[in-house]
Order: sequence, then structure tokens, then C-alpha cells
Amino acid sequence: MEARRASYLEVRCRRAGPGASRGYTAPVLSRLAPFAFATVLFGCGDGEEGAGSPPVRFAADDSFVTLAAGTLELGRGGTVLLRLAPRDFVLATVDVFEPNKSYDPYPILIEDGASLPPAGLTFHPATSIRSRGVSGDHWALELRHSGGLVSQMTITRMADRFVTHWVPLPSTRPVVMLSVGGEPSASEGFYGLGEVFDDVNHRGKVRAMQLELTDLESANNEAHVPVPLLLGTSGWGLFVESPYPAAFDVAASDPARIAATFGTADASEMGLRFHLFTADHPLDLTRSYFDVTGYPRLPGPWALGPWIWRDENDDQAQVENDLETIRALDLATTAYWIDRPYATAVNTFDYLPSQFPDPDAMMAKMEALGFRTALWHTPYLDEKHAATQQLREHAESQGFYPPSTGLLLNGWGKPIDLTNPEAKAWWQSLVKQYVDRGVSGFKLDYGEDILAGAFGSGSGWKFSDGSTERTQHSQFQLHYHSTYAELLEDEDNFLLCRGGTYGGQRYASVIWPGDLDASFARHGEAIDDASGKYKAVGGLPASLVAALSLGPSGYPFYGSDTGGYRHSPPDKEVFIRWFQQTALSTVMQIGTSTNDVAWEPTAKNGFDAQVLELYRVYTRLHLRLFPYLWTYAKALAVDGRPIQRALGLAYPELGAHPNDVYLLGDHLLVAPIVDRGVVERDVSFPAEAFLDWWTGEERAGPGTLRVTAPLDVLPLFIRRGGIVPLLRPTIDTLSPVQDPDAIDSFATTAGVLYARVAPGPASRFELYDGSAIEQSDAEDAVTVSVESGSVFVHGFELETYLPTPPQQVLLDGAALPAAANRDALAQLEQGYLYVAEHGGLVVVRVPKGQRVVKILR
Repeated sequence: MEARRASYLEVRCRRAGPGASRGYTAPVLSRLAPFAFATVLFGCGDGEEGAGSPPVRFAADDSFVTLAAGTLELGRGGTVLLRLAPRDFVLATVDVFEPNKSYDPYPILIEDGASLPPAGLTFHPATSIRSRGVSGDHWALELRHSGGLVSQMTITRMADRFVTHWVPLPSTRPVVMLSVGGEPSASEGFYGLGEVFDDVNHRGKVRAMQLELTDLESANNEAHVPVPLLLGTSGWGLFVESPYPAAFDVAASDPARIAATFGTADASEMGLRFHLFTADHPLDLTRSYFDVTGYPRLPGPWALGPWIWRDENDDQAQVENDLETIRALDLATTAYWIDRPYATAVNTFDYLPSQFPDPDAMMAKMEALGFRTALWHTPYLDEKHAATQQLREHAESQGFYPPSTGLLLNGWGKPIDLTNPEAKAWWQSLVKQYVDRGVSGFKLDYGEDILAGAFGSGSGWKFSDGSTERTQHSQFQLHYHSTYAELLEDEDNFLLCRGGTYGGQRYASVIWPGDLDASFARHGEAIDDASGKYKAVGGLPASLVAALSLGPSGYPFYGSDTGGYRHSPPDKEVFIRWFQQTALSTVMQIGTSTNDVAWEPTAKNGFDAQVLELYRVYTRLHLRLFPYLWTYAKALAVDGRPIQRALGLAYPELGAHPNDVYLLGDHLLVAPIVDRGVVERDVSFPAEAFLDWWTGEERAGPGTLRVTAPLDVLPLFIRRGGIVPLLRPTIDTLSPVQDPDAIDSFATTAGVLYARVAPGPASRFELYDGSAIEQSDAEDAVTVSVESGSVFVHGFELETYLPTPPQQVLLDGAALPAAANRDALAQLEQGYLYVAEHGGLVVVRVPKGQRVVKILR
């Protein structure tokens, strides 16, 4: 791709009446300069037509929109957060509408050199915005554009947000694109926009809202989960509720402007519906998005993992051996999925008898050993296999395939037309055969054949509901995922999905990023290794960026293939650093394209005893974090905050946006190692004090501090005042088991609630079941109060950082006995122990109920 031009497009404006034309620069549209077919018409004044009118203020709770000096201003309290000038509203017209054109704006904006704009493509920025009056909760405005075009806008106020419907009025030239933008703060960081892999901050990027052809090794831009939701770190959000092809220019052409351009084609007369949000903190913006599109569907608690899978299972014996080995080696694991192949063909809704001779017995063993089960699945019937013939004939005779298909991007055939209610019901009846035999979830792969277009042309798809690729490039994912989601119980399901779109969080409980590199490669990095020369999709660094971009975009649960997929196997260092990171994430799932598991060293992967021991430590840490993670999962319905939070979004005042530092919930700061050979790194800390999770050493910000990270250590920190509830150290699974004496399951008993406490500013952590832990720190004592809830009813074991042994520990005012060691403490209903590990911990055993512990220094 050619370097982007830094020059601006100089045009002349047109104005009727006295006065000659004058020059005007249009940086956001400067990318159109090389195209002789594209014209930009500007009216003079950039809003002077409305500049003399008195300001109009339209408020919704603490949010407001004003029209002042011809410009809309979005703000909160007394602060303007985003300005929307007339030139930020652009209509694009053509000489003649051509149905075979895609009208995808992305190739035009990035000047891909392969897609010529439609003939006569002309951009018409607005020249004025005028108020036409407020009626109740509705505000009518009129926009006049260059070239004599007119559009109308209605802004409706809701609770703390605004819904805007912008519609072009009929004109002699067909409108095929609409663009809405704004002028944010120069220091603004930008989040949202779905899953990306290169940078958590979108500033300087042009983001496509659909798959596009590129020179990456995958041949596409990896835009599997685009979400047209842009969040500014000063506390504003723009969500464009449109399924049409789009591109967001995020201060790329002009550092002072953003622009979201949608190729609405022959639906342009319907206009654009977009939403404006504000919040006191940018983490709270996603809640407003959920209010519009629906709140996330929670997976089953067991679905947070750890999971194990192999890319290809040899047979039933191998699966059962894996299950037994996991338990024999004491590796915390909650679930196991079977990837393809396992059926006679894709999809015959059976198990291949020669490979899985007794699948019901296999499922019974999974259940007995405390594993839940999922299967890989797709929306196709294998057209090359005789075993699917009867199903295919039925689908053809009933009209269950799309009436017209484009280029197929899979190896099996046409997708089932899930926009057809009868086809959907039929497919569900087939899938239900697996559910009825004990399958708890599905890994939903592919289903991304419907491209918005290529090289400027459409892709030729038509569906039973009358839609085409213009909308189904994104909306098919909703049909696909809902087909399976409706068969599974709320909070007892697992849908691991590769694709998604806005609103898809109602069905896709977990996103996985597809096939990442089994390496430390950055997204787009030029690689020359034993595999050849290629432009990498990206490995561990790319996975981390994807996780942090998805959370504020409405997808809070994410799990990459720990170890990577492309160019597998991962070597020892890559695998360790990857499972360290996914242990401190929402979903931990482990598998590669070469079937690597921690207990099977090979000459290629270099795994050894250290790998297995560290794997045991970090998988158990992830499982122990369940009460902490599940509390934030349940809180999504209240505050909408992402669970994994990029540092720059959590602390916008830092003005820094690292790709490899994040908050897990409120209390843990994680700084994984994502580069080869690194054993120390710089970490940006906010203006708070943190303790090293492993050593208790204090790290105080704001500023960047160097921390050590040998191969066995993940840089992990708990904030002063932080409280992290944990399951017991022996926990094996969350799923029910047949022999509770052999396998320690949360389903058998929730057990004693553990918690790590970092003394600091007064704080309270209330768990999802109503249990609560509070702490406060004074010069002479640390006070920790507890209260049992409905699940954790067996007391507490509190681990409080303290660098020196306490003078005394009191429970409800009475002195506690000191235990000799942890085994002795475990036999007590109440007592305490001081240990030197982690820089010094006071471990206090507390009975259930409401209790107050005072640790005297």
C-alpha cells in the first residue's frame, strides 16, 4: 500500500449572490484527491448561515446538545466533549445508482488502488445547521449541503443519551453514502469499534466495519467483529446503528476530526440512525450502548475455563485419556471441547463410529470427571460427502439455501439461509440432537462467506428475507449465533464465536480471534522465518489488543487459542507467556493447530517439566479467580463496564495508551510479557499505589517503573485498597463430579471463601452472591470486615499483605490464637498465621456470618 499523502485537497466553494468564491481545505476528504471521478463541492461559510441565531440547548439529565454559532456541541455537565460542525455531515451522490456496485467507502478512503469510486461520486458537506423547533423530547433540525442538497435531522433525548435520525431529502442525484463525524479534543484517545489487533487506541487509523482484502497472510483485514461504536476518553460515544459497509476515519486524515462513512446505497433514503452518549468516565459509556443494543448474555460459569481442546482428536480413546491425564496431573480444568473432525461429515449431526464408537459413554466420563463439553460447528452441509445427501436434498427442496450466493469462503458448500424462519427451525432441530446428548456449547466457526463486496462490486448474495450482502455481511452473524443460543440455557451455555457485529453480545457469549500466529509477532509485522515470508496476522501481542478492544465494544468475554494457531507449535517461551496472560483474562482456553498440550513435550515445542509446573500454577490461579471474575460478569447488567480494561481507557488522565497493560476488574493491574527474551519491562502506573502480587513490593505512580519478569513470573499487581476474592487453592473444576473425594469441585461445595487484601484507602467488595469484604487501613491497625452471602456460607480465609508480623489479631474484639502452619490453621474455625511468602501475609481464618478482624501492627 502506498504511503498516505500528507497534502490537502484544495477546492473552491460556490456561493450564490455577491462575493467571489474562496479557497477551502478539506483534510478528511483529502484521500479522494487521486480519483478523477470524485468531486467535492463545498458551500462557503462552514456554518455562517446559522451563526447569527441564538444558541439552542437540548438536555437529557446531565448530557446536553447545543446548537451555537451553527455548530452542534455534545457535552456533559458544563463541559463540551465533541463538536459536530456542518462540514461533519456529508452526503455522497452519484450520477446513476448501479445495483451491482458495493458502495463500500473503505477502499475509497484508504486509496487501495484497486477499487475505483462509482462514476460521478460527489461529496456534499453541509454548509449550515438550523433549528426547526423543539417539541417535547424531539428536536428538529435542517441541514443545507453544497450542491443544493438538503437533509433533516431529529434528535430525541433519552435518559443520558440522544438518538439521532438523519435523512437526506429527495434530490436529482442518488445519495449512496452518508458520513457523520465530529471534532474531539486534541488529546482524545479513541476506543471501541470492535475487535482490532494492532493498537488499542484508534487515533490515526481508518477502521473498516467489514472484512476487506489485504496483504496479510490471511488475505483479509481480520475485521471479524466490527462494531460501529467509537468512544472518546473524555467521556463521549458515537454509535451508528447501521449494518451497511462503513469506515471510521479516526483522526487519520485530520488529527482534529473523526468521520464515520456508511455506504447506504439504495437505502440512503432511510437515512442514518446514530446515538450520542456521555458519561463521567469513559468506562461507563458501554452501558449506554447496551441500553440500545441489549446486554451481554452470560456464559455458564464453567465456560470461563480453563478449557482444553485439540485441533484434531485421534479418537474417543485419546479424548478419554486426556480427561484422565488432566485429573491425574492435578490440572485445574472445567471443560473440554472436541474440534473437527468428529462426525461422519460436516454436518451429519452424528459421531463417526470408527472414531467415536460410544460417544454417550465418553460424555458420561466427561461428566463424571467434572468436564462440560462443546463441539465445533458451522452453518454448512458438506456438499462433497455422500453422508449429507439426504439433508442437502431436503434443504434444496424446502428452499433452505439462499436464493443466490456469491463466492464461498469455506470448503463445504453454501450456508443454510438462517434468515428463513423455517430453515432456522429445521437446523435447530438437528443441532438439538447434540444438546440432548449432553453437549453444553459450541465453537461456531466460519459463516463469514458474505462479503460486502470486492473491488467496488457487490458479491451477488440474496436471502429469503429479501436482504443482500449489503446488510448480511454483518447481520448473518446474528442469525447464525441466535440459532444456537436459543437452544442453550441462560448462564449455562458456551458459544465461542469467531464473528460478530453490534448487538451480537446477546447471543455470542465468548469471542475467539480466529487463527493467530503461534509467536510474539505483531499484527502486520513482516516475518521471514522457516515458514516463509509473510505479513503476520499477529500472535500474543495481537491477541491482547483484541481482548482490550472488544470489552468496551460490547463483548466482555474473550478467549484466544492459548499458544496460537498459525505456524504452530508454539515454543516453550511463547506457550508460557501466553498462558500467563490468559490466566489473567475472562476466558482461558488452551489449544493449538498442532495439538499441543502441556503434558506432551515434543522436539518441536520444547515443553518440559517447568512448562507443566507453571501451567499447573497459572491454570489454577485462573480458576481460583472465579468469584472475582463472576462478580464483574454479573455487574455487567448494572454498570456495563468491561472486565478487561485497557490502561488508557481506565485512566484517561494518563494520556498514555499502552497495548500491553490492563486492569482486570477494579483491583488487578496486569502487565504481561509479549516479547521474546524479555525478563524485565517498563510498566505505566496510574496515580495510585500497587503491591506486587507475588512479592508484596510497593509500586507507586503516576509514572513508568521497571519491573522484573523472569520466565516463571507474570507481572501482576493489586492496588492499595484492593480486595480479590478467590476459591480454595485445591479447586479442580466448577462442574459437578461423580467422586467429590477425588476431584475438588465448586459444584460439590463453594467452600471457604479466600481473599487477598492489600491495605489501603477504605474499600468494599461485594460478591455476586451478596457476600462482602471491607477493609480500611490506619496507622496502628488494618481492619477487615466480612459478611457471608447465599453461596459462600462456610467462612473466610483472609490473606492481608503486611511486611512484618502483627502484634495481635482480633476477631470481633477477642484475640485469635496463632497457628503453627497452614495445615494447623486449616483445622481451626478461627485463628491466624503469619507467613513470609508474598512479602509477608497475615492469614486469618474467620467463621461465617458478619465478622470484624483487626490486625494490630
